[in-house]
Amino acid sequence: MRLVIVGGGPAALAAARGYREAGGDGDVTMLTRELALPYMRPALSKEYLRGEVDEASLALEPPQWYADHGIEVRLGATMAAVNDAVELIDGTAIPFDVCILATGARPRRLFDGPSTLRSLADARELAKRQGAATVIGSGFIGCEAAASLAMKGLDVTLVTDEDIPHQARLGEAAGRRIAGWLLALGVTLRTGTKATDGTLMAVGIESERIPVDAGMRTSRDGVYAAGDLVSAHNAAAGRRLDVEHWGEALNMGEIAGRNAAGDDRVWDVAPGFWSTIGSHVLKYAAWGDGFDEARMVDHARGAFTVWYGREGTTVGVLTHDRDEDYERGKSLVETGAPLP
Repeated sequence: MRLVIVGGGPAALAAARGYREAGGDGDVTMLTRELALPYMRPALSKEYLRGEVDEASLALEPPQWYADHGIEVRLGATMAAVNDAVELIDGTAIPFDVCILATGARPRRLFDGPSTLRSLADARELAKRQGAATVIGSGFIGCEAAASLAMKGLDVTLVTDEDIPHQARLGEAAGRRIAGWLLALGVTLRTGTKATDGTLMAVGIESERIPVDAGMRTSRDGVYAAGDLVSAHNAAAGRRLDVEHWGEALNMGEIAGRNAAGDDRVWDVAPGFWSTIGSHVLKYAAWGDGFDEARMVDHARGAFTVWYGREGTTVGVLTHDRDEDYERGKSLVETGAPLP
């Protein structure tokens, strides 16, 4: 059997690893448009941008790992289409028995000009920035990057059309805490404003989501998909979810790889995400498709928990320095327990 994995991010690597761990012994080829082996993307807006780690330390696996596991990696390979084979833009056709699509998504653009932060090449250029920077967007990447650039000594302005950072995803109370952290680092906030220019655009992603079942199977026999590319059925939620989290890309990729080897795994956990804004760590687990109530609970020394509910059922939890609530919250979400 020949397995072809299209992508070079966490889902692609996890698929290759999962396939081998489940006993898959076929030929494996990984195709990635990037010029680097799979690397730790979350660090791009944090440790790497601040100069605390170098590029070599970002690698998810050393080059020898791929050789040891019989995985051929083709760098600079961009997919054009998938038919009876994976067709590349240079005209090459790579046949497969099973294909796993894990190409991720494109950063959304409101207008031309500012850079995005999706790849190592993007981060490399942004890290050279000096003087002042304007970050557009108040999601996870926008807030992380704004904090990191301010910590490097830049004069940073964050522009967002939200009245409070993260308000849409995390609610007003959590958003105000995050705004306070950014202000304490010297970031200037311009809220409720549409940007017309900037340094970095971090306003989410664009993706034509591929529907997959809980085993990451598409409607086409022998083709799986995982990560930001998919709208996947979650067995515990009982519905499809669109998720953009690093951890779930790993989970989905592993499921796809194991199932390609003949296993029978399903996606049935609450999606989780960690974000570091300056020195503050947030841990978030939620179905992510809406809430009608957000209850904030303050704890000692600035720690807090936000419980998210919909019609009285727990659908999410956000914590800062409250790991026990994060672990408990994931279980409450997955079991559909009442809101605490």
